[in-house]
Amino acid sequence: MAISSSSMASFFVFLCLALVLVGPSSLCTARSSGWVGGRTKVPNVQTNLEVQELGRFSVEEHNRRDGADVVFLRVVEAQRQVVSGIMYYLRIEGVEGGATRQFDASVVVKAWLRSRELVSFEPAA
Repeated sequence: MAISSSSMASFFVFLCLALVLVGPSSLCTARSSGWVGGRTKVPNVQTNLEVQELGRFSVEEHNRRDGADVVFLRVVEAQRQVVSGIMYYLRIEGVEGGATRQFDASVVVKAWLRSRELVSFEPAA
């Protein structure tokens, strides 16, 4: 059974119309969950081994750079943002000078380069 060129043309037109009608609605759905490039909350931070390891890395790197003596306890909050890699914004609980304090750290992870870089580390406001 051969397919006529008019049937093929009708199918092509139908396919184009379907894409035009469905495309914008799927874009709106994607935007409702957060803007592309925006920050999103990391769920289950307490049990997320990658996030906890990034927190530990942040404290160790801060101590190495600044000669500080912060002891890592845990990451209590985290957000991520797609940049040239993934930027993690971490709220870290640690001990400094015998007192438990919170710190804000930013870390960029570029998995394809197997790199991570501490961008900032400071006491939480």
